[in-house]
Amino acid sequence: MARQALILVDLQNDYFAGGRFPLVGIDDAAANAARLLDAARKAGDLVVHVQHQESAPDAPFFVADSPGAEINPAVSVSEGEPVVVKENISAFRDTDLKAILDRHGITDVRIAGAMSHMCIDAVTRAAADLGFGATVVHDAVATVDLEFNGVTVPARQVHAAFMAALAFGYASVLSTDEVLAEKKAGGRRA
Repeated sequence: MARQALILVDLQNDYFAGGRFPLVGIDDAAANAARLLDAARKAGDLVVHVQHQESAPDAPFFVADSPGAEINPAVSVSEGEPVVVKENISAFRDTDLKAILDRHGITDVRIAGAMSHMCIDAVTRAAADLGFGATVVHDAVATVDLEFNGVTVPARQVHAAFMAALAFGYASVLSTDEVLAEKKAGGRRA
């Protein structure tokens, strides 16, 4: 039987209004992540919080030990839930994330958080490469507008492109409602 974990990636204060790097749609993404968190806790699933911290005091955001680097109250950590602190884009690189998942017998991960085109993409691909079944909860993920070669790409399009790429070969990409309905049905795909 599959053993699931919810991985909440970088839902930290700097990504919210008033922070150093607010994302488009972060409040809606965090609200959906909170719904997933509640369901995971009720089901007794492992919940892993990922927290990015930059050691350089002049980093653009997530400066270690700053209020902006703290996990947002919408998805606050409960006692016993591991927090994986990372300095890289992938939550698996130079952390104990894989060891935590292995120690709990996890076979499948549900992923939510930020940003679509960076840490969510990286953790999803790494999870799949390491043999975990991966599901990205697309409406519990946020990003920003990007610019390349003089062209601004709106956050909605950035998000769609990365979700489409992950769905093409790395993960299931579902909505919060789909994940919660699946969980209610006992883990079976609808």
